[in-house]
Amino acid sequence: MKLELLLEYNPILLAFIATMFTWGLTALGSSMVFFFKTINKKILNSMLGFAAGVMIAASFWSLLNPAIDMAEANGDVPWVPALVGFLSGGAFLLLVDKILPHLHLGLSVDKAEGIKTTWQRSVLLVLAITLHNIPEGLAVGVAFGALASNPDVGMLAGAVALAIGIGLQNFPEGAAVSIPLRREGFSRLKAFNYGQLSGIVEPIAGVIGAYLVLVITPLLPYALSFAAGAMIFVVVEELIPESQNGHETDYSTIGAMLGFATMMLLDVALG
Repeated sequence: MKLELLLEYNPILLAFIATMFTWGLTALGSSMVFFFKTINKKILNSMLGFAAGVMIAASFWSLLNPAIDMAEANGDVPWVPALVGFLSGGAFLLLVDKILPHLHLGLSVDKAEGIKTTWQRSVLLVLAITLHNIPEGLAVGVAFGALASNPDVGMLAGAVALAIGIGLQNFPEGAAVSIPLRREGFSRLKAFNYGQLSGIVEPIAGVIGAYLVLVITPLLPYALSFAAGAMIFVVVEELIPESQNGHETDYSTIGAMLGFATMMLLDVALG
């Protein structure tokens, strides 16, 4: 079934609206800092684990699997775009990780990664969190941009499911950012502002992803796989190690399982 009505709308606009939704849930999660000054380590690890699970599931069900199907439908070798795009996405995030100055929560300024700067600790902390959100926005943007060449109900439902899944994990992620910032001495308002600000990159990355897919349609399977590789890099490099920090690893593992199951349910049921 073709969605003629959908063609009246610009996929870039749809991607922007979807990523504004995911950013909004980041801000909503960050607003928890107005009600809580600290966050239980078990809850924090569970939140980070849940986010990791959602991103792992989204990487396959919403990105890699469709990329393989598209490549096969185009008569290409199915695994080539998936492999090349996936590794390119990981390599891109590795490069950004090495260049972008950032600092992970709980570490001293001398542990900052990327190019050495004299930036304030608060800026470095926000940049570390922002790094998580780049591939998320990119993935949603690419998914909606794909509607331009394949305006099918299943494709739309898959893009919507991806946006919902990313949004769901953004809520606890926003809280997991702002509340620890409060514990580091930030005021509630400042912690909230930094927390929600970390998600502003998602609409930007979403629009860029959708635009690139529109102008380079044949590269769509590569773009989907690229977003998947970038998300998996963030999961393995950042989310899993942070969620496993301390002695509450069972909670982070359970959170990851629930996050994966939630995203899988959304994608399979809606897509």
